[in-house]
Parts: sequence; C-alpha cells; structure tokens
Amino acid sequence: MFQKQTNEKMGKGKKSKAKKGKKPHKNKPTSKKYSKYKVEGDKVTRAKFCPRCGPGVFLMTAKDRVYCGKCHYAEFAGKPKENIKEVKKE
Repeated sequence: MFQKQTNEKMGKGKKSKAKKGKKPHKNKPTSKKYSKYKVEGDKVTRAKFCPRCGPGVFLMTAKDRVYCGKCHYAEFAGKPKENIKEVKKE
C-alpha cells in the first residue's frame, strides 16, 4: 500500500559541494600613523595630540574641528570675530 520513499526519490539526496582552493592573499591597508610625523632637518615633529589622553593619542583633523577618537574630545575652529555682532548696553 504505502511505499517508503528514500531521500533520493524525494530529492533530498546528498549534495556534493565543489571544493574551493585557497583564497587569494589581500594586503592590509597601510597605517596612517606615519603621516602624523614630519621630519624637518634633524628634528622630528609630531602632529597635535589629545590634551586628555596624552601625547600617545593623535587628534583627527577635519575641515572645521579636531577630534579624538578615543575619548571623543573635540575642538572647533572659532568663527571670525568680524561676523559676531555684540550687543552694547547703554
């Protein structure tokens, strides 16, 4: 009456996966820490560092601010004083 169906008949047979070889080697992007130092003559100067974290942590420079990624310290470039209107009291 009832027939036993095997996995092969039901379409659930063992699937063979194609073996893949080794992945090709990808070079990691180079560190940008060397861009934070400048050599002028015999002296090496460092870029601006974080006042909270100390001289081991450099600040990121953006268009209008400098930012520390470790402690989230930020310094904003001040607006020119010419554009600020002062209210005089008489």
